[in-house]
Amino acid sequence: MDRFFDEELRELRKKLLHMAAQVEESIALSVRSLKERKEELAREVFRNEELTNQFDLSIDEIGMRLLALRQPMAVDLRFITSAMKIASDLERIGDLAVNIAERTLDLIKSPLLKPLIDIPEMARLAEAMVKDAIHAFVDKDESLARSVCERDDEVDNLNDQIFRELLTYMMADRETISRAMDLLLISRHLERMADHATNIAEDVIYIVSGKIIKHHCDQEPGGEN
Repeated sequence: MDRFFDEELRELRKKLLHMAAQVEESIALSVRSLKERKEELAREVFRNEELTNQFDLSIDEIGMRLLALRQPMAVDLRFITSAMKIASDLERIGDLAVNIAERTLDLIKSPLLKPLIDIPEMARLAEAMVKDAIHAFVDKDESLARSVCERDDEVDNLNDQIFRELLTYMMADRETISRAMDLLLISRHLERMADHATNIAEDVIYIVSGKIIKHHCDQEPGGEN
């Protein structure tokens, strides 16, 4: 029985890794479509969404089956429940990439409002946070998971900076409001991606240490909560 249980755990882990790779690709494609103003890239994000949703449903099904039939304990229980939560966060990140692609389809119909500098940087940071959070999960690396949490502030700061800059555009020229609002939404979607990556990192810390550190995973192990 134990051998079959281990095989099911490996299958759960494998599906989660494939799902993460799919989501990372969607983030990159969504921002590439914006930078390169290519409708085809945006529509590729839409196609990815279906695969991401299928992974989410499959992972949830495997997790529920393991919980119901195997009655796992301790580390295995934490792994299964956290894997299901991580899949949910990844699915939401995929949805946010779709939202960016949708905004892009509107934006490419009009002239570029401004050079895109901070938004691609936000995307780079968010994608790296997702990638590192998943690597931390695979390697059971609590230190890497905590570094993901720490980077969330950097993304938040860029989001604030973009808001201030675009607000200036809108105040100076009403004709820019529609395009500026689309860019503001894209910035917000990227900020939310980073939040979900932080959620994943918090789940990794829970898997490794058994500690629930939601909202304060920047604290060192053993520090006060």
